[in-house]
Amino acid sequence: METLETTEIKASKIKASKTRLSEYKEKCQRLHALIHEYARRDLAVAFSGGADSALLLKLAVLHGMQQKSQVYAMTASTELHPLEDISLAKRVAEETGAKHVVLTVSELKEAGISDNPQDRCYRCKHYLFQAILKEAGRMGAETLLEGTNADDLLAYRPGLKAIRQLGVQSPLLQAGFTKEEVRRLAGEYGISVADRPSAPCLATRFPYGAPLTVDGLRRVEQGEQILKTLGLYNVRLRIHGEIARIEVDPDNMGKLLANREEMIKGLKALGYSYITMDLEGFRSGSMDVGHLTEYGGEGNGQ
Repeated sequence: METLETTEIKASKIKASKTRLSEYKEKCQRLHALIHEYARRDLAVAFSGGADSALLLKLAVLHGMQQKSQVYAMTASTELHPLEDISLAKRVAEETGAKHVVLTVSELKEAGISDNPQDRCYRCKHYLFQAILKEAGRMGAETLLEGTNADDLLAYRPGLKAIRQLGVQSPLLQAGFTKEEVRRLAGEYGISVADRPSAPCLATRFPYGAPLTVDGLRRVEQGEQILKTLGLYNVRLRIHGEIARIEVDPDNMGKLLANREEMIKGLKALGYSYITMDLEGFRSGSMDVGHLTEYGGEGNGQ
């Protein structure tokens, strides 16, 4: 028999669940209203192929079709992201029906980030979004959307300053969407990358001040691919000189150790002398610890 206390607890949980559902529905309505307004004219979406930008692109195409406007998915091909990201972005863009445009850029050469300065993200985003805005404008799309969500405000994200300065719109943030809510709505629309792990640029694997080279970035990419073949979900290979520090979710540490010899062989073949596992486990932004900004929180972003 249920006690009065048990009944009250259940009632409280049901009430909280209904409140969350109501808030979620309100956010969805706000998001649709925002994108419907933006889609009155041709527009572009800065498109990485991740859950955030994929959701924006899907909704932009839906509202664009209603208003007979063209939607462009703008993907940057850069040294800072895994090469496979381009093919993934192309596939997801085709799923939404958007016109996919790939821009080849060189942040290391043009954005002044080869020495990995603390404001790297700002410099990179400013250069990148300027290039996208220029190309989008050439095609007649004056509005550019990007996928920052409310959770990003809790992280060290100096790139947000560039986004605001350039007038790029962030509908998910405007509507108050968290990452969890983004994945939920993306799943409801059947978007194939709804549960894809976040994939920040490869420069986040190096400490600020460490030189960034194309060779170094590609080695990190290859190293993480070796780790992902073990079936790991969240994985980062953080580089400290000759040391490769592996971050995985705590419940996957056993899997990592079970494949220890294979993993060490693969990573040492890439030139890393010392292979370590971070006992604290995977955490976004571990290279940002101690860095503060008016545009984000401390050390939990990338």
